[in-house]
Amino acid sequence: MSIITDLTRMWLTRSAKPFLFQNEYDQQLPFSQCEGLGLYVHIPFCRELCGFCPYCKVQYDRAVCDRYLDRLIQEIHLVGGQLPGRKRVTSLYFGGGTPALAAGRLKEVMEAIEAHFIITEGVGVELHPEDVDEGLLRFACYVAVCYTVYGLSFEYLTTEHILGLVSQLRPNMVKELKTNGSGKLPPNIQKRKTKHLTASANDAFATIRITARESTEECYAEILDYLCAVLEQEEFPHSYSIEFRGPEKIYLPIPGLPKKGVNQLFACAVQHPNLHPAIERYARLAMREYEWYNNLSDESCAMPGSFAVFALGLEGEQWTPLVTEYLDLCDDEHSSLQEKFLHALIRKFGFQAWTLGVLVRGALSMQWLKPAKEFRSLIANAESLDALLTVKRRFSAYLLPEENEDPKFRAIAWQSLLWAIWGSSSENGGSKVIKSAPKELKEKYQQVFS
Repeated sequence: MSIITDLTRMWLTRSAKPFLFQNEYDQQLPFSQCEGLGLYVHIPFCRELCGFCPYCKVQYDRAVCDRYLDRLIQEIHLVGGQLPGRKRVTSLYFGGGTPALAAGRLKEVMEAIEAHFIITEGVGVELHPEDVDEGLLRFACYVAVCYTVYGLSFEYLTTEHILGLVSQLRPNMVKELKTNGSGKLPPNIQKRKTKHLTASANDAFATIRITARESTEECYAEILDYLCAVLEQEEFPHSYSIEFRGPEKIYLPIPGLPKKGVNQLFACAVQHPNLHPAIERYARLAMREYEWYNNLSDESCAMPGSFAVFALGLEGEQWTPLVTEYLDLCDDEHSSLQEKFLHALIRKFGFQAWTLGVLVRGALSMQWLKPAKEFRSLIANAESLDALLTVKRRFSAYLLPEENEDPKFRAIAWQSLLWAIWGSSSENGGSKVIKSAPKELKEKYQQVFS
């Protein structure tokens, strides 16, 4: 076998030299500064040693393997401890050798890695079908939970896929996860029951379920406190579902907004002014770029915290800082639910300097914000046009510092605002808008488009 292996190597490499594994880059690559970094963990143990395998491996011995894993975990903490914080890495791969021989302790290794790294895409394990045992299935469940907690928001599909495979072999194992999650959440967070509510949080399936027993301020205060307590848990995913049921069936006054439980929850809570600070607290904990509510359809996808921000935003000007912060975090390629909120905001308050400032950030939060049909009539008065001209004179104040440094960006941002009010009629210097303007307002329209 060794002769065949040597000949094959020589043919593949066009060289008679043996493979040499060198550590010439060890301690030289600035991995802490690398983007797109992947991690590889080597488990060098096999039940039988194959002559054709060029990789580092030794005959499996339980005691030796345990000592190796102990040192491996120490090494992970030693290297990871040199980082200023948890570093994002694309992937983690366990190779060998036969990693399945260490399945009972791979979770320990993963936990050590998670202490210093955030895995954003995939976890892979090299194994043979004969190596699939109880320990490995439990590790697969653990990896599935890690996809939910640490992966990208769309990795929820991968979580379901992994758990679906495990359930075919050990349905009770997955049932336990569905009932209790990973077990890492504190008991009073995992499940809570009071005279006002029944609630549960499952980190494995990224779900928060709440049933309100009444519609009082005390009840919604407890609900908001619970939501914030869940989000303050480091192990709870940043993309998740809120499933809410309550006796009062009202929704936010925003046409086209999905009538989901999370909409109902904040429509009810915002009726109590004393709870507005608690709603803001939840919103700021929830808002994270590129994260989503998992139980909304693709066309209604929304960042966590959206409904809380919308509820407060419709309460008036005092919530402008929160609303603009939210809009700046929106994914401009995939998020569009904010358009419905902005339309409702202008319908309620009209075109004032502060609503136009919000509209500036809203126009930049998505690709070509469409105007509502009422906008042309709402802007067609001296007060609204004067507010728009005030915004034009102070336009730099509505842009971020880095945006304001680029003259081309300023021009695009202003054009985006005009488009958000008049649509395609704002093109070509607004000639169509100016032409159809009332005589007494024509000069103001010309100043807007000059």
